[in-house]
Amino acid sequence: MSGELQGKVAIVTGGSSGIGRGIVERFVAEGAKVVIGDVQRELGEALAAELGPDALFHPTDVGDQGQIAAVVATAVDRFGGLDVMVNNAGVSSPLRRGLFDEDFAEFDRVMRVNLLGLMAGTRDAGKYMADNGGGSIINLGSIGGIQAGGGVPVYRSSKAAILHFTKCAAIELAHYEIRVNCIAPGNIPTPILASSATGEDKARLERFEARIREQMRNDRPLKREGVAADVAEAALYLATDRSRYVTGIVLPVDGGTVAGKVIPRKPGPTG
Repeated sequence: MSGELQGKVAIVTGGSSGIGRGIVERFVAEGAKVVIGDVQRELGEALAAELGPDALFHPTDVGDQGQIAAVVATAVDRFGGLDVMVNNAGVSSPLRRGLFDEDFAEFDRVMRVNLLGLMAGTRDAGKYMADNGGGSIINLGSIGGIQAGGGVPVYRSSKAAILHFTKCAAIELAHYEIRVNCIAPGNIPTPILASSATGEDKARLERFEARIREQMRNDRPLKREGVAADVAEAALYLATDRSRYVTGIVLPVDGGTVAGKVIPRKPGPTG
């Protein structure tokens, strides 16, 4: 590792597992001190213990604005500042048979966690950064917010809103040398996909997830499997001075999925 984040302080919400964990691990490896904000206390405390004194777990439900303010204050108090805010925490909505079967019962919860929590995280981190020389805010969206599709409409809508909010915040906070960017992962194996299934026993859930993963592979131009470390690499770029002239972007990390449909290969002169 090159120590690109040496001396920097970061917060990663939803940092106990999945993509968030990958970002936490990479940031610490690059020299950052990282506060892991998550509702999964056992996983978060175990990860912080594994990574050593440069990682700290702080219980954080991003759906509660007071807890967002508290995790920002903790980073400043314990590590002396805040340079990078990664708003990663998110939840899915149930996958039902179709729009006519939706009751939108989960609307408030999904929007509160996925969108409001991210907006509050941007605001509260931005307040500190504005008075302390700027910084980088990285919001985690999804290719589900870029590409329209059937299923999980509340989740997709929350992620679409993140993309627009990121651009609005980037314009407003640029005056303070705060960069605000969005990463849109796609086809990255994490526990969030399984959580979208409703009323499924374990065997049916496994078959459901296998079908979705197969469809994702078929839609992806690059055939290598994406992993959390790929998203962490993008987050590292946006967190460092390498991206000092980059703000307001949406960066898909999806193997080319949103670029377009896969074109079947036809036999040619080279086979």
